[in-house]
This record gives sequence, C-alpha cells and structure tokens, in this order.
Amino acid sequence: MTGPKYMNSRTRHIRETWARHCDKVLFMSSIKIDFPTVGLNVSEGRENLYWKTIRAFQYIHKHHLDEADWFLKADDDTFVVVEHLRYLLSKFDTEEPLYLGRRFAPFIKQGYNAGGAGYVLSKEALRFIRGFDTGECAHSSKIEDKALGKCMETMKVEIVDTRDVKGRERFHAYPPENHLVRQLPRPRPWFRLFDYYDPKEGPDCCSDLVVSFHYIYAEQMYVLDYLTHHLRPYGYKYRFNPDENSSTTKSMKTVHRNRIGQQMEAEWGTTCGKGAIGWIRTRAARLED
Repeated sequence: MTGPKYMNSRTRHIRETWARHCDKVLFMSSIKIDFPTVGLNVSEGRENLYWKTIRAFQYIHKHHLDEADWFLKADDDTFVVVEHLRYLLSKFDTEEPLYLGRRFAPFIKQGYNAGGAGYVLSKEALRFIRGFDTGECAHSSKIEDKALGKCMETMKVEIVDTRDVKGRERFHAYPPENHLVRQLPRPRPWFRLFDYYDPKEGPDCCSDLVVSFHYIYAEQMYVLDYLTHHLRPYGYKYRFNPDENSSTTKSMKTVHRNRIGQQMEAEWGTTCGKGAIGWIRTRAARLED
C-alpha cells in the first residue's frame, strides 16, 4: 500500500529490496502511474486507508485470486523477510480461513492484526471480501486494522498465534531498536498496551525468524536487506531449530536420523551401495543439525 507522494522516497526502495523475494508484487495507490501501480480510485489520507485497503483486496480477489496461496498486505514503510514468512506459512493450510500478523488485543474479542507490521490472509480468508456485498461488513472505524479485524471476526476468519516456539514475536509494529533495546522496569508504555501477548524487551523480544519491522525508511531498507541476506558470522553454528522442542531435540534428532538412514538404505541400498547410503546419512545429519 502506497501513495503518489511516496513513490520515490519509499516505494522504489521496497521494490529494490525485499519485494524481489516475492512471487508477485502489486503496488496499490490511489491513482495509476507507470511505476507501475494499481489505481484504486480512492482519496489519499489516513481517514481513507480502510477503504483503500478494502478496494485493494477486492481488486486482488477479482483479478489474482488463483495466482497465489497467501496474500500479504504491507505498507510502504514495512520491511519483510519473505523467506521467514514462507517458512511460517508452510505450517498452515491456505484452504482454511486464516489471518496472520502482530496480534493486538483491544476492541475485538479475538483481537486483530496491526496494519503497520503487515498481515497475511490465506486464500480462503480472502473471501471475506464477500461480506461487503452481503452487508455483514461495513466501515465500522476509520482505523484500518481495527475495522478489518472486526470484519474478519464477523466472517469467521481465524486469527493465528504467530509467535515462535520460544514465545517470541515474528511481526513487529515498530523498528528493531524499539524492541531490542532493554529498558529499566517501568509501567508498560502506551504503544505496548495494544499487544495481545505480554510484550518482551531486549533480545528475547524477537524471533530468530522475524518476518517484519515497521517504520523502516529508505536507507534502513538496504541495511536490513544486507543484514538479512548477506551478513554471516564466520564459524557460527546456528543452534535454534524452530521445529523442535528444546527439551526433546537431541532424542528427536537421533530417532529422525535413524529413520532417514533406514529409509535411504531400503530405497537406495541395492542401487547405490553402502558408500552412497553413508553419504546420505551424513548429509541428513548435517541438515538436521
């Protein structure tokens, strides 16, 4: 989601960084230009953001529904690690009406996802747009994410807990420094009052598999893109395995490796010989580590 005045200062930097990792990108604006953007024929301004978002989803539902399994809405100052998003979404079924992002608490029973952090709809969830034809959804608030959350709840779209196995958040409504810098004990600041889950500050705030940060501009886009896709500490062995409970990791790895070895031996033993099976077992063990 963007606007004409932000094409050079924000939107083009997204196109040059994280958007390159998406399967398909549409830049939604109030007017159509050669960038290119999709013109939604709505007025700019925060008070019109909800209808602008709805028009965008209506356009996608009409023209692109069968081109993807998941649909991400992000602002022109949101940075997204697409590879981490793909991993997260691999755990869910796009044929279920699901809605993923940074879960906020007030106003709506099941909560709603913060607009600035970006949120994702499954293919089935995108059909929520029919609620505007039936009258089940309407302009209930000028606050885009809150109003959308109300419509999602009405249309039985389930909000998903997107925290990792250690309870750390993946989607973030503020830049990294707002989350990563540990603060002295104090009452929860106003911008943390919306969090559905108890917020954490310091290194435990954020998952190793972070999906997004908000309020990221021009130069910061390139910095985060470099840190995400290029910087690798030499000799560092990555220890966090998001698929396994830390208390049972070792035993599960052993069982899984044995199963891999047995399966490989059964399927490849007569063709490849023991040498090939040994290489496969070693490689599987390294992958599991």
